[in-house]
Amino acid sequence: MKKFCVCILSLALLFSLAAPAFAAQLDVEAKAVVLMEKTTGELLYEENAHQPLEPASVTKVMTLLLIMEALDSGVISKDTMVPVSAAAASMGGSQVFLKEGEELSVNDMLKAIAVASGNDASVAMAEYLAGSESSFVEKMNAKAAALGMEDTVFQNCTGLPMDGHHTSAYDIALMSRELILNHPDIRTYTTIWMDSLRDGTFQLANTNKLIRYYNGSTGLKTGSTDSALFCLSATAEKEGMELIAVVLGSPTSADRFEAAKTLLNYGFSAYTLVTAAPSEPLNPVEVILGQQPWVQPVPEKTVTLLLPKEDAGKLNTTMDLEESVPAPVEQGQELGELTIYVDGEERASVGLIAQAAVGKLSLPQVYQGLLGLLFCST
Repeated sequence: MKKFCVCILSLALLFSLAAPAFAAQLDVEAKAVVLMEKTTGELLYEENAHQPLEPASVTKVMTLLLIMEALDSGVISKDTMVPVSAAAASMGGSQVFLKEGEELSVNDMLKAIAVASGNDASVAMAEYLAGSESSFVEKMNAKAAALGMEDTVFQNCTGLPMDGHHTSAYDIALMSRELILNHPDIRTYTTIWMDSLRDGTFQLANTNKLIRYYNGSTGLKTGSTDSALFCLSATAEKEGMELIAVVLGSPTSADRFEAAKTLLNYGFSAYTLVTAAPSEPLNPVEVILGQQPWVQPVPEKTVTLLLPKEDAGKLNTTMDLEESVPAPVEQGQELGELTIYVDGEERASVGLIAQAAVGKLSLPQVYQGLLGLLFCST
């Protein structure tokens, strides 16, 4: 399967290098922007993608990611009650006005962070999960390193201005992709337009106006400070393709939303996801001296290609498949290879493997089979 891995890596590199060349120059008011497709992680557009900048509350994408990891792994549940410390209650900026000693469920804390960008809720969750905000920030930086976020250093979990706290549009796209790809339940919170806390006594309104005004919007997180200006990681899905538009350093709130819409509109109009499948049914492979006469080959993995829309109809495949194999056959045993072409150019290959194991006939079973043939022939 080494050939498959190399082909996929080469494909990803090809697109990441070629995508900006395909893109027309977009009119966006921002210091840096990135447009990334979720499934493949490929860049469709970028300007100053790796410039270190302040992310403001877009920082909370990483905070939400670590919370969702804890939630999905069973470390916490949505009903877990989280206490509020004096430090958490004292946080300024965007907040839901938590009081020292108050307790909110993880479910409500997630709403407070994702919808209202609550700094107090972010610190309360950080302290609950790691013992202190500083320990939580260490986990944030460790996760950033694991994701390949080479432009990033976190100093807090909120995005409040602090010396040395910076990231890039590309790195924000990486952590946003990780969040929506592997923790899709985050949409439960990032798509809320209006909600409430404390039995309806405290109202929430989403700071991400695209949730209401952009068709297909799925999130994700806004941010703004005097030094960072207006920032946004916006996600949206149409026709099975989800895009991530990152905007950093827009001069106004309206500019960041317009920039995100411009990026998303471009991506949805110019690109599509295509799942590569065999152009004809895969015939069973004969198993010599097998307890079953045939084994069904299947592709080892699903191959999804991100293509310019004009190339979507130019995909075809070829197969190199064994006619027969000797028993025993192991489940997952390689039986051949599927090669994928776009407009005559090879783009990827994937192994064709045995769907199930097939044991080898024992000597008595062979004799029994021969006797059966003998009697049938007489």
